[in-house]
Amino acid sequence: MMSHYKNTISLIYILFCVFITSSSASSIIRQFTDDFNTNLQQNGAGPNPNVREVHHVHQPQEISSRDHEVSVSSTVSGLRDRPPSSYSLKMESFNKLLNSPYTERYQSRPFTVGGYNWTLMVYPNGNKKDSGSGYISLYVAIDNSTLVAGHQDVYADLRFYVFNNNERKYFTIQDTNVWRFNVFKTMWGFSQVLPVATFKDPRNGYLYDGDHCQFGVDVTIPTTYQISELFSIADNFYNPKFTWTIRGFSTLLKDTYYSDTFSIGGRNWKIQVDPNGRATAQGKALSMYLNLDVNEKFRPYEKIYVRAKLRVLNQRGLNNFEKQLDNWYQGPAYGGQYSWGYHEFISFSDLRDSAKGFVVNDVLMVQAELEDISSTKYLPN
Repeated sequence: MMSHYKNTISLIYILFCVFITSSSASSIIRQFTDDFNTNLQQNGAGPNPNVREVHHVHQPQEISSRDHEVSVSSTVSGLRDRPPSSYSLKMESFNKLLNSPYTERYQSRPFTVGGYNWTLMVYPNGNKKDSGSGYISLYVAIDNSTLVAGHQDVYADLRFYVFNNNERKYFTIQDTNVWRFNVFKTMWGFSQVLPVATFKDPRNGYLYDGDHCQFGVDVTIPTTYQISELFSIADNFYNPKFTWTIRGFSTLLKDTYYSDTFSIGGRNWKIQVDPNGRATAQGKALSMYLNLDVNEKFRPYEKIYVRAKLRVLNQRGLNNFEKQLDNWYQGPAYGGQYSWGYHEFISFSDLRDSAKGFVVNDVLMVQAELEDISSTKYLPN
């Protein structure tokens, strides 16, 4: 009985040793496999098909540009003088990458824009997972560890660059829409930037000095506006006309006369008349203007659009004499333009002709009719 008990204990001990040895060996093999594959990738060698990779290696999420609804109408390309502003990638011996069966893409070091880390991705023979086979594919990937929260979205404008040595300019391609990055969509770009055949032909200027080339990207983080303004035009006033009756017109001796202040469209106005004419009209014609009251307050850089009519009324029931105003009244920031009108509004010969009915019994009647007045609201106030 005791012998049977000892044999059982010995068998359990042997099985335990075998289990421990197997686990250690498996761990060593997995570690060797990871180290071996890592060395192969860093040295540019292809993977060993007989060694299975066990550990998960974090990579930017492969997102098809088709998920972004890129369309021909929203894609803009052309030549540009200015170099990229966010990152530039110059490459020598590029043909070696083109001819390498194991190099799917080249990933730049991280660069920072807007507080986030980004990398530029170049697929020499195209991103086959994104219908890019036979093209140069360019992408930008965000490091999602720089996102503040897992649900955060980062919107970015992207412009990709390929230098053309013949033109001494950069071929650029961009989308008019913004790209949305988050933990689920970390990489965006264009799968078909340039055909590889076009790129490889040295006559086209993209490969130069043997097989040198240059790529780049602008990453711009657009922010939502914080300040704004609302411009509107009012055109329906309760009483849009003001009439000024000037008696003893022939006895007026001063150069300039002003009407009483009147209010239309929430602003105060005056009509200005120069009986003897002003500037080029002096001695030839009556000068008339519509003046914004000088006490009107302008916001900084505010302008007021005004459409109005100035008239000399006919007192015999005939046609009035009128001229159109279509002008901007400007505050002190723009030099203070408070008055608009005409030096030569109506000739003295017409005024003095009693048959025409503009001056009757030495009375002149003038009128201003306000048709449109603008206002601007600034936010925040």
